[in-house]
Amino acid sequence: MTAVLEARGITKRFSGVLANDKVDLDLRKGEIHALLGENGAGKSTLMNILYGLLRPDEGALLRSGRPVALRSPSDAIALGIGMVHQHFMLIPVFTVAENVVLGAEPVRGALLDRRRASAEVRELSARHGLDVDPDARVEDLPVGVQQRVEILKALYRKAEILILDEPTAVLTPQEADELFRVLRGLTARGVSVLFITHKLREVLAVADRVTVMRAGRVVGAAIPAETDERGLAAMMVGREVALQVSKAPASPRDVVLDVQRLGVAGRRGSGADVVREVSFSVRAGEILGIAGVQGNGQTELCEAITGLSTPRAGRVLLRGRDVTGALPRALIERGVSHVPEDRQRHGLVLSYAIADNLVLCTYYKAPFAVRGVLRDDAREENARRLIKTFDIRAPGPETPASALSGGNQQKVILAREMSRPVELLVASQPTRGVDVGSIEHIHREIVAARDAGAAVLLVSAELDEILSLSDRIAVMYRGEIVATRDAGAVSRTELGMLMAGVLPGEEAPPPGEEVDA
Repeated sequence: MTAVLEARGITKRFSGVLANDKVDLDLRKGEIHALLGENGAGKSTLMNILYGLLRPDEGALLRSGRPVALRSPSDAIALGIGMVHQHFMLIPVFTVAENVVLGAEPVRGALLDRRRASAEVRELSARHGLDVDPDARVEDLPVGVQQRVEILKALYRKAEILILDEPTAVLTPQEADELFRVLRGLTARGVSVLFITHKLREVLAVADRVTVMRAGRVVGAAIPAETDERGLAAMMVGREVALQVSKAPASPRDVVLDVQRLGVAGRRGSGADVVREVSFSVRAGEILGIAGVQGNGQTELCEAITGLSTPRAGRVLLRGRDVTGALPRALIERGVSHVPEDRQRHGLVLSYAIADNLVLCTYYKAPFAVRGVLRDDAREENARRLIKTFDIRAPGPETPASALSGGNQQKVILAREMSRPVELLVASQPTRGVDVGSIEHIHREIVAARDAGAAVLLVSAELDEILSLSDRIAVMYRGEIVATRDAGAVSRTELGMLMAGVLPGEEAPPPGEEVDA
């Protein structure tokens, strides 16, 4: 069978770094082909080449057996290739409909026909089970809903080839299953899907074939029915990986974080609170996991606790002291570490070097500064140590954070936040976009922080992560804590239903009504 899209001998270099090294890959008509690999393995570089965002230094691309030169995404789109990026390509001030139709706008005379655009996007959204308001402004949407907008953009352009980069990162298991049903429906109609994910369970559930990359090269291929999670993980990392978190039972002590009837307004500060009457506590030596679909108040809750916003009602107590509305610097001084959900907006200064990002919280203290003078030697020594400890894939400490892959950017944040004394660790989506080998390391560090006496508030849309790391689990839905469970006494199915707002004894809502995002 002729491949609908093929890469032959693709090589790409960046400032001495070999991102792709003679990569061969083919995608067949009507199949779902999964691409696996560690952070920095070269997956995103290859995808950007296949979509025309980058040009290869060597090698060739073929569309249905014919050589093609992709000089821009417009060329790819013209050839029926659509892509959903890990970091969204959306214009915040535009509406959903305006983003979806951008570049292929329905017009009335010389003007955009907004009514028709909205209607077309609403119909497309309903047809594929992607519940999105076409008239909502993108900057007001949570990350999970923005992901759906990106998928709609590709579907609107009638893509015959769909490249998906981590499309289920913010979905519940039920929503992921629905997405897989949509993808299977598309492939049944001849659409081909190249599916990038770090979730081995998803690969085995949905892929027809798997290709694994490591250090810029293709190191293996597999058929899901003939392998398992452990085999795929070992192929990705080059060693055996512990897929289950190993941790002793928690020994909770005194309360570190006490949240009392917290209310937080939405982004524009008007209308109903997005966090409503939320109360909970986290003790030293325990991990409280907050489960929920993105957009149900978790982001605003974390921002209020870590000083990025001021709550409209309620109190936040840290070891009994009222720190409601305190600035981030004051909270850092009291031992609060924060791994933010949006690593590029709130976690890093992208134009700064890795070494500078690693001391953003401590640059004014010894050993990094003496009498107000920065010490470059201490800064560089700290960076080299943490780069090695956290396996940050970069040419060196002076590499700007903007040049790193998403997963390696996440490692820089984790290295900074977990390498200083911690009383409270607020970790929001700590392993989003991180490969399986790095997830293993991050999970060990979080458990080590707990065992060292820190209180840990873990916010994650990954149910496996919540279930394996948490000692207790609270579920957020529509801005409220709807249930709290001991981690050892709740199933994935029950958690998934609670995340969709279905309480025990209730029936599941119709498709498309599960989550008020």
